[in-house]
Amino acid sequence: MAKRIITESSRTLMEYRLLPGYTSVDCSPDSISLRTPLVYSEDNKKKYYLNVPLVSAAMQSVSGAQMGIELAKLGGAAFIFCSQSIESQAEMVKKIKNHKAGFVKPQTMQADMKVKEMFEIRKKSGYSTFPVVDKNDLFVGLISKWDYDVSLHSESLIKGRMIKKENIEVGTNITDLVEANQILLESHKSVLPILDNDGKLLSMVFRKDINDQLDFPLEIHDEKKRLITVAAINTHDFKERVKLLAKEEVDVLAIDSSDGHTQYQADTIRWISDKYTQIPVIGGNIITAEGFRFLVEAGASAIKVGMGGGSICITQEQKGTGRGLATTIIEVVEERDDHFKETGKYIPVIADGGVTSTKDVTIALALGADYVMMGRYFARMEESPTEKIVVNNRVMKPYWGEGSTRAQNWKSKRYNQGKFVEGVEGMVEYAGHLRDNMEETLAKIRSSMGTCGAMNISEFHKLAELEVLSALSIKEGKPHDIYLSTENRDNQDYHSSE
Repeated sequence: MAKRIITESSRTLMEYRLLPGYTSVDCSPDSISLRTPLVYSEDNKKKYYLNVPLVSAAMQSVSGAQMGIELAKLGGAAFIFCSQSIESQAEMVKKIKNHKAGFVKPQTMQADMKVKEMFEIRKKSGYSTFPVVDKNDLFVGLISKWDYDVSLHSESLIKGRMIKKENIEVGTNITDLVEANQILLESHKSVLPILDNDGKLLSMVFRKDINDQLDFPLEIHDEKKRLITVAAINTHDFKERVKLLAKEEVDVLAIDSSDGHTQYQADTIRWISDKYTQIPVIGGNIITAEGFRFLVEAGASAIKVGMGGGSICITQEQKGTGRGLATTIIEVVEERDDHFKETGKYIPVIADGGVTSTKDVTIALALGADYVMMGRYFARMEESPTEKIVVNNRVMKPYWGEGSTRAQNWKSKRYNQGKFVEGVEGMVEYAGHLRDNMEETLAKIRSSMGTCGAMNISEFHKLAELEVLSALSIKEGKPHDIYLSTENRDNQDYHSSE
């Protein structure tokens, strides 16, 4: 007989609804904070917090460098996928870290280089303005596309065509974007080099980026004003992978596995915690209280929960393992809270898989999750790594699971087995730019929290009241007994009961 048989049904997020509570006049959407811990931090460092409770899944079709940059600017984080070479993943991390909240770490040119050499670099990089340094890496000038004509000056040295330092407005050790902007406005210049006390280049601030950066008040960044990066790893090549990711100053690592309650994962966490003490590790996925306690005791700083609930995941069908995400969250959160009472360490819980709508996000948060990981939602966006395809007059983007044949073809040992798949491949309808979609999503989350009288996610955990719905109640909550217009049928996931 089995070790344990649970006869109570496992519940999904779609089976719960929030009950409204008292909403005060102070609890307006504009006053509700969505700030939430990304990982446990002993020193409670600011950089280990998200400003929105959303992260994108570590998937080839979801989380590349562009998603990492845009989502961090909007207050969340992309988990950069590890089903790629170590070098290419490290390069993605590098690209994200180089977006320094308006302070760009640029590629420099040597003063003694020829213009034709710089022109070739310009074609590859797409940049048109470069800072120039001497052999001691001291800043000596700037050169832009307006300072030369490659047909005339290809053999000329850069130092002969550049604008020299004495004719350039520079800033020293500036870290405040407002201060940098003020200098640019007063100097009537388009770019401001930031130098250290020795005259070495730290970063560049471009006027064209100022308004863009000031438009992202929720942006998450480290102590050097660089965007926060999270990179996924596996339990196979992690020693080599972490070494290179750490070199690029990745902020957080997340182990990508469908089953995290294993000795492989515990050994990986302990090795990283010993060798790279500055980098927190997110463990998972698990679906039981025992799994949570196991990974936390191994040193995990946050835990991903969920198994088999994703829209392209077939783990439950293939292996018979899994659990409804709502039941998982309830059990693990109870263990999280007990652990917090015992140790004083608050370990964030990440709901992953089976989150199909903003309603599901709010239910997951109400049940006690600290933030939610999604794949399909982000795969639809302009910033996901896939190309748009027109299918039957609809703009679509490819979407596949990390356990699918397409992902496993990168390396068969992705799940330490290659004999069967745990994910499928499909298409999702293109939704446009992430920023435009996030605005509505976050408005819905804040509205739900306000309905319960919660000013922040911590209060939401304490104040939310939920109720299990019957199948008829779920049906009743959707449009029914009408004929929907063609437009509504195209844009909604529900239909008339006629």
